[in-house]
Amino acid sequence: MRQLKINFDEIQKAMEDVSRDSFDYYLDLETGEVMTFSEEILNEVQSRLYPDDSDEIEDNIEYMEFDDEPDLPEWMEDEIELVLEILLDENGQYVRIPERKRSLAFTSMAAFAETVEDPALREKLLLSLDGKGAFRKFKDALLHRPGARKKWHGYNAKAMRKEIIEWLTLLGVEPVSRLSGHDDRLID
Repeated sequence: MRQLKINFDEIQKAMEDVSRDSFDYYLDLETGEVMTFSEEILNEVQSRLYPDDSDEIEDNIEYMEFDDEPDLPEWMEDEIELVLEILLDENGQYVRIPERKRSLAFTSMAAFAETVEDPALREKLLLSLDGKGAFRKFKDALLHRPGARKKWHGYNAKAMRKEIIEWLTLLGVEPVSRLSGHDDRLID
């Protein structure tokens, strides 16, 4: 297993963006960099790669020509080139950061609620997890409780760290935190 310096906070933010309606995220397995791309850029690349909504990439992609060169801003052209590189990556350098599984998030919220010492807040948190809109109700229950909200964020970050380590381990990567002054191995 090879070591890779990563930023847990960046990966956590990417995983917690479960809707992916504005952005998508990729991890560079050589540098540990998290790359964020707008859906606008990704859609532009997809339309270039798959003009007929087919799932096949032409054999000679480097020679692909377009009937009309779209008029794009320079910043978008650079990002499109990078997205093309990522999507056409055959060496496994880039991997899409997956969304956090709802079941794991729900389990973390329930486990945290059980640790809350204030019986009224604990009951409110546990009740918030029942039925539709549980995630929103849980956050709302903590809205006016800054101390409990801070504890939740710490608890959630610790749970996410374990999930990130498990995901990276499946990829053959041993994560090393970029935030520490030295290379601490992060196996729990």
